[in-house]
Amino acid sequence: MLPQTRLYTPEEYLPLEEKSPIKSEFYRGRIYQMTRATLNHNTITANLSGLLFQTINRKTCRHFIGDMRLLVKANGLYTYPDLMVVYRPVDLTFGRKDTITNPDLIIEVLSDSTAEYDRTDKFDLYKELDSLQNYVLVDQHRPYIQVFRRLENEPHLWVLESFSGLENQVRLPALDITLSLADIYDLVKCPEPEAKAEHPQQPQ
Repeated sequence: MLPQTRLYTPEEYLPLEEKSPIKSEFYRGRIYQMTRATLNHNTITANLSGLLFQTINRKTCRHFIGDMRLLVKANGLYTYPDLMVVYRPVDLTFGRKDTITNPDLIIEVLSDSTAEYDRTDKFDLYKELDSLQNYVLVDQHRPYIQVFRRLENEPHLWVLESFSGLENQVRLPALDITLSLADIYDLVKCPEPEAKAEHPQQPQ
């Protein structure tokens, strides 16, 4: 976190962010420096980006990697998801060319220092995105992926489905595609033994 003696406005944060060599998150007047990625983290993100580029219909949707900022209008969070997919048209916040407001799918590759935040508080903030249909958490130490799916008829409820093991595939309902965990974790060192795929859980 940057040293802070006062709260900042978004209008102050954005120019500071443009000059900073390190990306930072902004929420409720505070600026939080984001952690640097590991080799596994970068490898998984690159693999996912390549797979999405090959798989999604680029005439109807686009995918963005971690340099594209997200604004959650409902609560004022500015952050940088590892990957986002947006069905066209892409909505940018007023006056900006680098800040998206309408992702249909967000993928976060979990870091040791922020994994709990991504699973809890950050997910709660993301839930206020009306456009968001899938929230995907990817473990960087073992082949294990969690997909949260928003219920169409009860948008305040989310169903969790977990996938593990390099022999399995992960389904992304928002995009109507399936990806191989072996492809997602290609060149990634996973020291832990693989486990069998888990069954969907009840809405939460």
